[in-house]
Amino acid sequence: MAVGVASANSILLVTFAREQQLKGHSAFEAALSAGHTRIRPVLMTAAAMIVGMIPMAIGGAGEEQNAALARAVIGGLLFATPTTLLIVPYLFAMLRKGNDGKPHHGVFEDIPE
Repeated sequence: MAVGVASANSILLVTFAREQQLKGHSAFEAALSAGHTRIRPVLMTAAAMIVGMIPMAIGGAGEEQNAALARAVIGGLLFATPTTLLIVPYLFAMLRKGNDGKPHHGVFEDIPE
């Protein structure tokens, strides 16, 4: 569950950064803009998931089996959220900086919507 939330947030961040780069921004500016714009939705998604898992993580009588899963999801989100907000934009900026000003990359042409 934590991997799914983290990968969805990362995909949305990279998609937004790619759209900004197609509009003419450099890879660094696009990554910075994506991180700034997407920080609130990413934090809200992670916080909602963590808060929703707290009752399950506390575990009552007979719920000890599910408590471990909830604790693992909470720990994964606490690690994945900063990674999504810091490492993903950095990697985008480093990997895409050679494509600044180019209308397409690879086999298929990127068409801005």
